[in-house]
Amino acid sequence: MKIFNSLTGKKETFKPKIKREVSIYICGLTPYDDVHIGHARTFINFDVIVKFLRFVGFKVKYVRNITDVDDKIINRAKEEGIPALDFSKKFIKEMHDDFFSLGIDSPDVEPKVSDHIEEIISMIQSLEEKGYAYRKNESDVYFDIQKFKDYGKLANRTLDQLSAAERTIKDLNKKHEADFVLWKMDTDGITWPSPWGEGRPGWHIECSAMSIKYLGEEFDIHGGGLDLKFPHHENEIAQAECATERNFASLWMHTGPLRIEDKKMSKSLKNFITVKDILKDFHPEVLRLFFLLTHYRSPISYSKEGLENAKRVLDKFYTLFSDIKTPRKFNEDKTFREEFISAFQDDFNSPKALSLLQAYAANTESGGDLSSDKLFTLKVLLNSLGLLLDEAENYFKYGELELSDREIEKLISDRNDARGNKKFDLADEIRDQLLKKGIVLEDLDGKTIWKKKS
Repeated sequence: MKIFNSLTGKKETFKPKIKREVSIYICGLTPYDDVHIGHARTFINFDVIVKFLRFVGFKVKYVRNITDVDDKIINRAKEEGIPALDFSKKFIKEMHDDFFSLGIDSPDVEPKVSDHIEEIISMIQSLEEKGYAYRKNESDVYFDIQKFKDYGKLANRTLDQLSAAERTIKDLNKKHEADFVLWKMDTDGITWPSPWGEGRPGWHIECSAMSIKYLGEEFDIHGGGLDLKFPHHENEIAQAECATERNFASLWMHTGPLRIEDKKMSKSLKNFITVKDILKDFHPEVLRLFFLLTHYRSPISYSKEGLENAKRVLDKFYTLFSDIKTPRKFNEDKTFREEFISAFQDDFNSPKALSLLQAYAANTESGGDLSSDKLFTLKVLLNSLGLLLDEAENYFKYGELELSDREIEKLISDRNDARGNKKFDLADEIRDQLLKKGIVLEDLDGKTIWKKKS
């Protein structure tokens, strides 16, 4: 298996520290707003990566944190007049609901900042004792980047090329403009006692402290969105390697950026799209497939057309299995299984793997070979990506409609009565009425079924 390492800028043969076991840490959400599709892109991709690693036989320990202590949370909590941790709990629940809807598996460990203040303080003290942390005039506690000779190695920048990591206004308490906060001396919002006084952790220290607690001082994979590469992940490396004098994560992975029809997503541009917005009209697997049709490292531009294209692809897979039940036993097509795995082992190349699955399905269908061996080899491999897990009937009926199921079934019954009494104009009128409401009828083997119109 080869994986692109952001640290070295090249694909490397993956060699976990423990044979057939993988330790992976992914930077999670700061819960102060609804989950948007940029978040969904990152966490669906890593969900698929973890699923695949387990599918091919690795034992995976997957840790994904929650940043529940943050300036954005504190500011939003003030607006609502509630304690900061109560505010974050509300959006943690919303996040869990959205992730469940998207078919994203829960991590093995999901640590929160507020539960790990002791570990964070301990790491800062270690950095201070070793001369990497400092403060001036009772200021915040900073990390001295000039003391770490490898600072900038992930971003591939020298100190002279680095801009301020934490603030745009020059801070006279800093030795270098890119020195970053380890402990913030701020009594606003939420604080904890510390050797330096009341305050709270800086942003970056949390992930180093929590990843080391659950995965050890050296582990296999650290990942997140590309926007975290600098300064967040750069700062994680610096403080972790200085505190432990070890190499921290062996391999760094980053998902590419997402734009909305080639524009940056923002509320000011009125193109801020949440997971809940998408799931009103599209089955969760459609969004998953939309992301998987682009390589996880590549930029992706979201559009309604792109989502519709993903739905057409998924429709074909679901149609293939709509009238077939999974047998208890079947013989997998091992040759094709290995071909699929080989594609995915090349830096989790989901577009290539999906292209193979589409071709296999097309050949199976057009060639008339609907043997259970081939069909369910296809289904097992789709399942390994988190696809085709729903019942076909549920999939084709997914989405918000003006009519209830009962109302639809009543109109279908009225149409069948009209056809039985040779009132074909009335039957056509009912079909057209349903079509205007977004419902398509199909008459198959003497039975009428309905689907949500694409």
